[in-house]
Amino acid sequence: MAYDSKATKERILAAATAEFAQHGMAGARVDRIAAEAKANKRAIYEYFGDKNKLFAAVLERLMADLAQAVPPGDEDLPAYAERLFDYHRAHPEALRLLMWEALELGDQPVPGEEARTQHYEDKVRATQAASDGEARGRLFFTLGLVGWSLAMPQLRRMILGPDGTLEQLRPAIAEAVRTLPGHSETPPQN
Repeated sequence: MAYDSKATKERILAAATAEFAQHGMAGARVDRIAAEAKANKRAIYEYFGDKNKLFAAVLERLMADLAQAVPPGDEDLPAYAERLFDYHRAHPEALRLLMWEALELGDQPVPGEEARTQHYEDKVRATQAASDGEARGRLFFTLGLVGWSLAMPQLRRMILGPDGTLEQLRPAIAEAVRTLPGHSETPPQN
């Protein structure tokens, strides 16, 4: 069977996604990624460079997948929050990778920052009412409501109780987004 470099790259990205989500960038091991991907370490270094560049490639893929699954062109921010909640619930590795990125990189520039910033700028424009300067804050707080709710299951359990379910939380997040300053029930007319 001929060597399939595209399939090898995909296996490496899949294995690296799982490894980085589990261990972060510092704790991830290229040996484990290679073994899981059924590839050799040399292939990883040839295709992606060092471990930091592989982490960047994983995040780039993650953000592209997220942007495609939950596009920024919807003016209905509460509905966006629900779709984002559903995405992160179905793909917990995405939120874990973003949390590892924050823990390990802090306030430093992140992989793909320019493209990611553009994605958020598109979302700000989509949610911005005429002469509304609060769209950035609404989007930031919406992302926080969704992310924090899923990223901190122990706090969710301690505060909302053991019977508080994610199914109950989803519409509560949308309702909280509706109450953010400047939110309009009807999208602006262009």
